[in-house]
Amino acid sequence: MTTVIIDYGSGNLRSAEKSFQRASAETTGAAIRVSADPADIARADRVVLPGVGAFADCRRGLDAVPGMVEALAAHVAAEKPFFGICVGMQLMASVGREFGETEGFGWIPGSVQAIVPADPTLKIPHMGWNTLALGGTHPMFDGVNEGDHVYFVHGFHLTPETLAHRLATVDYGGPITAAVGTGSVFGTQFHPEKSQAVGLRIIGNFLKWRP
Repeated sequence: MTTVIIDYGSGNLRSAEKSFQRASAETTGAAIRVSADPADIARADRVVLPGVGAFADCRRGLDAVPGMVEALAAHVAAEKPFFGICVGMQLMASVGREFGETEGFGWIPGSVQAIVPADPTLKIPHMGWNTLALGGTHPMFDGVNEGDHVYFVHGFHLTPETLAHRLATVDYGGPITAAVGTGSVFGTQFHPEKSQAVGLRIIGNFLKWRP
């Protein structure tokens, strides 16, 4: 069993790799690899797509790797587990509206738009710890409790067309999407690799998840 964390020039790969290795040692013992090779994605049992920065930049980074987007699409079409983190989650949407419009993967129909808090004194980006409100049960949140804290750094968020795809929110001058999912795809706006025990629990759940 192999989990591949995709290297396409975006994301805190070292921190993510260490967190996934630690969670693997405590759960399945599965191999964790960082790779920029689409052939590795084709062979992987699970794929993780991290991302930091702007939606359009991350999409361009993926498009610049020959065969990468096609390998991701084939992985999801095969209903293998996929985990998007931060902008990696946002790319699951239909479109990102940051510095213009950029096409996403369309796995979670909806758009990525700027956070506009009802309270104008709240600073953007939304940065730091915030409290999870779970939208129901999901295997990725096994052992995670309502009110647990996770770590965010972002100025945009995904608004899904189907509310059932929004698995968790946080309050920041109104509800902000914290996690989405459907079928074999799952994503968090927060950084599990920076969210201490809660984040490790979610990563461990992903390594065991069989959609």
